[in-house]
Amino acid sequence: MNSLKKITWFDWLLVLFMLIVCVVTLYPFLHVMALSFNDATDAIRGGIHIIPREFTFDNYIHVFTNNSNLIRAFVNSILRTVIGTVTGVLACAVCAYVLSRKHFVFKKTVSTILIITMYVSGGLIPWFLLIRNLGLMNNFAVYIIPSLISAFNVIVIRSFMEGLPDALEESAKIDGANDFTIFIKIILPLCTPVIATVALFIAVGQWNSWFDTYLFARNNIALTTLQFELMKILENANMNISQVNPQTAQNLVNRVSPTSIRMAITMVATLPILFVYPFVQKYFVSGLTIGAVKS
Repeated sequence: MNSLKKITWFDWLLVLFMLIVCVVTLYPFLHVMALSFNDATDAIRGGIHIIPREFTFDNYIHVFTNNSNLIRAFVNSILRTVIGTVTGVLACAVCAYVLSRKHFVFKKTVSTILIITMYVSGGLIPWFLLIRNLGLMNNFAVYIIPSLISAFNVIVIRSFMEGLPDALEESAKIDGANDFTIFIKIILPLCTPVIATVALFIAVGQWNSWFDTYLFARNNIALTTLQFELMKILENANMNISQVNPQTAQNLVNRVSPTSIRMAITMVATLPILFVYPFVQKYFVSGLTIGAVKS
């Protein structure tokens, strides 16, 4: 006989708590989106929450029409995100695999050096001098090579690999597989969840990065990135708009403001990477190794 489960007070509290979490999570995003689509002059009055009061596209028109390099910057940002994520994940996974092997003689030494780099840094000037001496100035490789290895990501992947059954590697070696084959065909597929998580970390970092463009490639328009161009638009919007273009100053003030431009820029920078989350979310909760080995 089927019977309905009795709803307890704890269930109601749990539902209420999850509703509060959803509101706290979604409200800031919806609020920013509402301001980005709202008339700038009307937004000064306040009182806008999640629905625009006077809907307009002027803020986005200002962002996309006042920068001729935006399309090129968008393409560069996609390229650096894709290439940087793929190479970064592979480099961190290879390093993590070596450190996860029990027979690696320098395991503790290398792990200690990696951990030290998380707390001690050479500073901005030595980093700049290093990049310049390596010939990476005004070079697309400056977006990829310096960020290949992340100590945090290596430790995360290594911890996951150390949790895999040793019998998997032992049985593969009995069948004649070498370390490269074991890594590619056995370890890497089983590490899909942690690989997806680390890939998301790297992708978000690559997509949001603008400071490296400012330091190493700001004089090369061909290497400009979306975040760097949006930062320049925001800086221009924060200036006295009457001094930027006196002839059209009054019209611009009526249509846009630094706050409205900031909200539109936030949406432009956030939405592309936000679309990636649904495709990666399913890998966060995983149990791929359950049942892989019966012992």
